[in-house]
Amino acid sequence: MKSILLIPALVALSFALAPSRASAQNPDTMLPEASAAKAREVLAQLVDALGGDSYTEIHDRQCDGRRANFGHSGELIGYIDFKDYWLYPDKHRIDYAKKGNIIDSYNGNEGWTLDRSGVSEEPATSVSDFQDAVKRNVDNILRYSLKDKNFNLRYGGPDLVDMKEVEWVEFSDPEADLTQRLAIERISHLLARSVITTIDRTYNQRTSETTIYTNYQRLGGVMTPLQITRERDGRRFYQAFYATCTYNTGLTPSFFGKAALEKRFAEVGDKKDKDKYKNSRD
Repeated sequence: MKSILLIPALVALSFALAPSRASAQNPDTMLPEASAAKAREVLAQLVDALGGDSYTEIHDRQCDGRRANFGHSGELIGYIDFKDYWLYPDKHRIDYAKKGNIIDSYNGNEGWTLDRSGVSEEPATSVSDFQDAVKRNVDNILRYSLKDKNFNLRYGGPDLVDMKEVEWVEFSDPEADLTQRLAIERISHLLARSVITTIDRTYNQRTSETTIYTNYQRLGGVMTPLQITRERDGRRFYQAFYATCTYNTGLTPSFFGKAALEKRFAEVGDKKDKDKYKNSRD
């Protein structure tokens, strides 16, 4: 008798699941135009979930938090306080330690570092890496790249990531042998992770770097991930825990320049270090 009663319930369940299965589009059978349109639809939902106009109209951002330090084998060796500043799209500065006496700052195609020795230029490789990171920065993609109708997008289809239903959106840079994929949660429409895959043709090596976004909180009208984790080929190498973030605080380009770091060194450097730095410049 119980089995007979279960039949209508199972039939009803199958009908309830049918629409979601039918609505799941196969990315391999979609025409390029339809795939791009679907990708833009999913990204539009992401932008709305992040805050809509409150998100897209952000010009600068300041965050405070702690960053984990990992050893060569991926073991956790401690934490350091930091302040993170962005003036979008291509100005970024990080002040480390409570005293803020170690700084990395980038301004477009220039970069400087502050330490006990004073202020010096960032190595050319570091500046180049930063410029690549600017192109792949999700905030820059959502605020600027999507305005380009020729921005090549592809719908990657549904998936299950960390036990959550997601939809993938993909875009690629053939010149750099790079593909970037974004996983957007189907229920919250928030970004779950970004996966960047690069190919080194010289050594025929593939590298995958994954950024995981968790602990979203609404700050200043913007859904903000307060925990960001990065893994390279499955090994964790970066993790940041944000205490707070504020937006559109009025940061200016000069804050990211060399003069600003020299001013900071004059405030926080030891007298011996400042004298040594002054003598080296003279």
